[in-house]
Amino acid sequence: MIGSMAAALTPATFLANVEGAIVNPLITLIALAAFVLFLWGGVEFIMNAGDESKREEGKKKLIWGLVGLVVIFGAKAILSIALATFGITPPA
Repeated sequence: MIGSMAAALTPATFLANVEGAIVNPLITLIALAAFVLFLWGGVEFIMNAGDESKREEGKKKLIWGLVGLVVIFGAKAILSIALATFGITPPA
């Protein structure tokens, strides 16, 4: 039993399992947090239209939320390209 499990677990299947079980949910969670920051900044920007300092805070949150989304989706794209390059397919 143990011998057959060890033989079936290659580095490629291990990386595919890690990508499917850990990396994808983590990327989703971080992308959700960046999106919430983006929305929070947008609401703060609109709600405090009269107060320039609060409006500037909202603008910063909008920008950092957008930067976070770009970084996260860029990391996901790089990971997908690397996995495809090495012929690693994540489990369905």
